[in-house]
Amino acid sequence: MTGSEESPSFRLAYVPGVTPAKWARIWNERLPDIPLTLVQVPAAEAQDVLRAGEADAGLVRLPVDRTFFSAIPLYTETTVVVVPKDHLITAVDEVTLADLADEVLFHPLDDVFDWDRPPGEPAFERPATTPDAIELVAANVGLLVVPQSLARLYHRRDLTYRPVTDAPQSSVALSWPEEATTDLVEDFIGIVRGRTVNSTRGRTRPAAEQEQKPSEPKGARQKPAPKGAGRTARARAAGGGTRTAGSKQAPKRGKPRRRS
Repeated sequence: MTGSEESPSFRLAYVPGVTPAKWARIWNERLPDIPLTLVQVPAAEAQDVLRAGEADAGLVRLPVDRTFFSAIPLYTETTVVVVPKDHLITAVDEVTLADLADEVLFHPLDDVFDWDRPPGEPAFERPATTPDAIELVAANVGLLVVPQSLARLYHRRDLTYRPVTDAPQSSVALSWPEEATTDLVEDFIGIVRGRTVNSTRGRTRPAAEQEQKPSEPKGARQKPAPKGAGRTARARAAGGGTRTAGSKQAPKRGKPRRRS
C-alpha cells in the first residue's frame, strides 16, 4: 500500500492510447476515501516507472518482464496505417504490408511494435516521437503504422487511417511488480476484471457487508400445519375437546318427516 496507513492512495500509470477513465470512475465510486492518481508515461518507460515504485500498477503495452512483473492481458488492438485523406489507400477498406512496400514509412523512436524489419521504404530520419511522425504524415512525407488507439489519440482533420490486416498487433495489460501485490492492487484487478462490489474474490469485504442472517439448520424448517389445525387449537382453548377413537359421535339431526 502506498502512502501512510492513515492516508492510503493508489497511483496508476498508463501509456498513450490507453483510456483508464472507465476504471477510474468505478474506483472512485467504490473507494471514495482512497484517491486514485493517474500518471501518463511513455510506453518505453512504463516498466522503469513501476520498477522504481513511482506507480503501484500500470496499464502498459506487452511484452513485460514476467520474471519481475505480473500481468493481466486486457485487449489487443487493431493495427492501422495513417495516411493523408487524399492518399490512394483511402480508396480501399484495408491493406496488407505488401501494399505498403513502396511507401515511405516512419519508424519513430517510441514505436510500440517490435519489428523484425520495418515495412516499406525507410524514411530519411527516425522521428523522435509518434506525434512528430504524425506531423510528417500530414506534410505528405510518408506514412505511419500504429495501433488504432494512437491514430485516434493524434487525430487530425487532414488525416485518416486504414487497418493493416497482417501487421503485428499491440496488446494492453494491467501490470505490477509481483512482490508488490497489495490490497489496493487486488481492488483494481477486481475492477478491470468486472467483478462486482460484493465479489468474494480479491479483498475481504468490510464486516458490515459480510453480515448475513443465520441460516436454519438442515431439516429445521417446520412443515405447514394440517388443514383445520387452527380450529382445533381454538376449540381446546375454549374448553372443548376433540373426539377420541373410543368416543361416540352424537347422531345427526335431520329434518322431521311430514306426516301423511
